Amino acid sequence: MSIFITRAHELADIKDELAARDWFMGTSGNLAIKVQDEPLQFLVTASGKDKRKRTAEDFLIVDKEGNPIGETNVKPSAETLLHCEIYGRSNAGCSLHVHTVANNVISEIYGDEGKVVFKGQELIKAFGRWEEDAEWEIPIIYNYAHIPTLAAAMIPFIKEDKGAVLIRNHGITVWGRDGFEAKKVLEACEFLFQYQLTLLQAKANLQAVK
Repeated sequence: MSIFITRAHELADIKDELAARDWFMGTSGNLAIKVQDEPLQFLVTASGKDKRKRTAEDFLIVDKEGNPIGETNVKPSAETLLHCEIYGRSNAGCSLHVHTVANNVISEIYGDEGKVVFKGQELIKAFGRWEEDAEWEIPIIYNYAHIPTLAAAMIPFIKEDKGAVLIRNHGITVWGRDGFEAKKVLEACEFLFQYQLTLLQAKANLQAVK
């Protein structure tokens, strides 16, 4: 089986799993997985597709600038440039972008601070932080409508082969060395967001009854 087919199956499986969690509402979100390094080529989700279904045109292969390679009837996701920056600046092999209520609300609550910091949570280990008092900081960038500007705003935060960036009132982009790691980072982020929102609500409820 060719590397192209192997990667396509891997990305399709990730898409199915995330779709089952309703993380692709309104055809939102996009996924990408690297096929080769030199020259850089990666598979990315096609624009405007219902990601809860499998079709023969769910993905297309693009080059380092996000341009389709070969003939195709579909267009790459509008946010393909985000994946281009990740692959061009790290050894990541997979990158995922989803819009959820939790990550949007967290990005708005902490947007003025430009980051959200988690400490003392077990799920921080998903980011490779094993110290007892470890912290994990997720930056929050402005939601520029101009995608090249949005991609440029993300560049300073692509420092490792796995990571995450929140886009304010938009969604989260995560990456890892392979599909398994990228999905693990995404799941950990979404757990932390849900935890933080639940904690804030619980504190507000306690304060209200005092």
